[in-house]
Amino acid sequence: MPGPRRSVVVASDGVALAVREHGDPSHPTVVLVHGYPDTQELWSGVVARLRDDHHVVSYDVRGAGESDAARSLGGYALTRLSDDLLAVIEATTDDGRAVHLVGHDWGAIQSWESAARRGVASRLSSFTAVAGPSLDLSGHAMREGGPADGLRQLRKSWYILAFHAPLLAPLAWRVFIGRRWPFVFSRSEGVRPPAGHPAPTIATDGVRGIGLYRRNMLDRLLRPRYARVDVPLVQVGVTMQDAFIDPATYDGLPGRMPELWIRRAEATHWIPVLHPDVVSGWVRDVVAHRERGTAPPPDAEVHREAVEADAAAPSRAGA
Repeated sequence: MPGPRRSVVVASDGVALAVREHGDPSHPTVVLVHGYPDTQELWSGVVARLRDDHHVVSYDVRGAGESDAARSLGGYALTRLSDDLLAVIEATTDDGRAVHLVGHDWGAIQSWESAARRGVASRLSSFTAVAGPSLDLSGHAMREGGPADGLRQLRKSWYILAFHAPLLAPLAWRVFIGRRWPFVFSRSEGVRPPAGHPAPTIATDGVRGIGLYRRNMLDRLLRPRYARVDVPLVQVGVTMQDAFIDPATYDGLPGRMPELWIRRAEATHWIPVLHPDVVSGWVRDVVAHRERGTAPPPDAEVHREAVEADAAAPSRAGA
C-alpha cells in the first residue's frame, strides 16, 4: 500500500498539527484521535484494517509527536482541542461531509467536547469513544450517584492528583516514566508493548500532555458544562480489564444522546494497540449502520431515545 499523505493543519491559535490521510477520500471518512501519552502511531493497526475501504485521517494532537505544543496551559482547554478537530475535518473533507469520529483515552475524552458542541457535532455522523469517558457527563453522574461512585473511579485515577504536582510530575516523566515505558506499560497491560510503541517522543509528550489534566480534569468534573450530546450515534467501547477506568463510569450514559451502543471487550486499556481487530470491527459496524442502514451488531447494548427516532436513522450518502 502507498504511504500516508502527510500535511500540516494550522489551528486557530497558530498551533501546527501533523496530519496523515490513508485511503480514497471518496470513501466514508474516519477520523482517529489518540490519547495520552501516545501519538497517532497508536492507530497503526487500526489504520491497516480500515484504509482499503475507508478514508482514514489521523493526527498528532497538540503537544504530541510532530505537532506543536500549546503556548500556555489555556491552550490545552477542551474547547481548543475541539477547534483543532474541526480544523482537521475541514482540511481533509469536501462539501461539508460528516465524518465518523473515533477517540481513545484522552482522544475520546476531548472528543466528547466536540460531540457536545453544535458547530462541531453537525460534522459528525457517529462518535466512537474507546476507554475514554466524558468528564462533564461523569461529573453529572457522580452528583446523581453519590460519593461511592466517585470514590470507586478515583481509586483507579490516583495518578490524576499526582499530575497536578507542579514539579513532581514533569520530573517523573523525564527521569523515570519516559525511559521505562515498557515496564510501565507491562504493569497495566500484562504484556510488553509491541514494536513501534511508544513513539520516540514519549518523554516530551508525557511532560507536555500533563496540561490536559491540569487544565480540564477537575474543572469539568466539578463544574460540568453539558448534560447530553446530539451526535446521531455514539458508540462506547468499554475495556473491562482497564487499570485506569472503572466500567461503571459509563453507567449514566443512556438517555443523554439519541442513540447509544455500548460494546464491551475483555481487554485492557491500550486495546487499539493490542487488539486492533476489535476496535476496527467496532468502527466498521457504526460506519455500516450510518452509511448503509445495517442493523446494530448482536453484541451491542443499544439505547435509543424515542423522541429522537428520526435522528437515529441512517444518514444519506455524504450527510
